[in-house]
Amino acid sequence: MAPRPVWKGYLKLSLVTCAVELSNATTHAERVSFRVINRDTGNTVKRQYVDSVTGKPLEDKNEVKGYEVDKNEYLLIEENEIEALQVESEHTMNLDGFIEKSEIEQIYLDTPYYLAPADKVSLEAFAVIRDALAARKMAGLARIVLYRRERPVVIEPLGKGMLLTTLRYENTVRKASFVFEEIDDVKVDEEMIDLATHIIDKKRTKFDPSKFEDSYENALLELIRAKKAGRKPPVVKAAPAQSNVVNLFDALRKSLASEGGAEEEAAPKPASGRRGAKAGAKKGADGSPGKRKSA
Repeated sequence: MAPRPVWKGYLKLSLVTCAVELSNATTHAERVSFRVINRDTGNTVKRQYVDSVTGKPLEDKNEVKGYEVDKNEYLLIEENEIEALQVESEHTMNLDGFIEKSEIEQIYLDTPYYLAPADKVSLEAFAVIRDALAARKMAGLARIVLYRRERPVVIEPLGKGMLLTTLRYENTVRKASFVFEEIDDVKVDEEMIDLATHIIDKKRTKFDPSKFEDSYENALLELIRAKKAGRKPPVVKAAPAQSNVVNLFDALRKSLASEGGAEEEAAPKPASGRRGAKAGAKKGADGSPGKRKSA
């Protein structure tokens, strides 16, 4: 059964228009979920708005959105006022620019959706737009109103349909330099980099999402099954404590050996003065990692 569309409207390329519908590309239906229960009665509980000053429950008819214009001063916005707002992207996605998908930095990609024709009348126009994008190996830029927010999107061909991915606005993305600027420059020994690249080569694989397994979700399910059957919850063996101070060069050599790397593949040991490089510094009092010293 096809998922229920989250948006219906039109896709437009110049004077070519077709009816389309948008569906979620991901689902959380299989996740373990819990309800909040009253321990004394065993009944489920429900949330209710209460007045922050009087403490009295709020009736649905008295709920209204408020925009804070000053401290404890709000401008009331009615639902019909919001619904009266109309912009083109609320019902039509106009393809107004084309790029190669690889031009978009990964950090700007947000949520994926499947885009399909909404009816048989739209099949031909939809196919023309899809196949033209595929022929040029391009993706189209557009805008769409989803959940009362206008979002930039990128649209690309995907099999018989298309993939639409919402994009983040530039002012919502933190610049990496703000986070990384305090990382000290470290002169890394080339021989240790060589060892690390050997490990990467040994562990090279193919991307296969079917091999991803949520071990935490599995542990939750096992806990639920055990309690349901009246058995004791399974004892989860804690991961062994990791040493945070090791000889980095020796750790790399042992790692390569554990991956089946031949001894002759490893780079020769660096001079004794360099062998004291540490894989990490002792953690500070707040638990954050200390700065790594140069090798």
